[in-house]
Amino acid sequence: MNRPIFEIAKDIRKDWTNANPYALPYLEAMDDLYSIEDKYIFDSAKSVIRYFLANATSWKGEVAREIKQELKDMVA
Repeated sequence: MNRPIFEIAKDIRKDWTNANPYALPYLEAMDDLYSIEDKYIFDSAKSVIRYFLANATSWKGEVAREIKQELKDMVA
């Protein structure tokens, strides 16, 4: 069972305090998502997560690796 996406977003904000400005819109969208089946306006949760990951390459460290893998597993 996957964690709610908004909880993952909260953990990202705790660890990535100086987030890439290009990743922020997708992180904000994740705040409004519960499951991978949800939509944010016209975008699927999967696309929001994929765009976030594409813009989160500068986020490094153990927490980043763990959460990125968790998100990748959700969209696989």
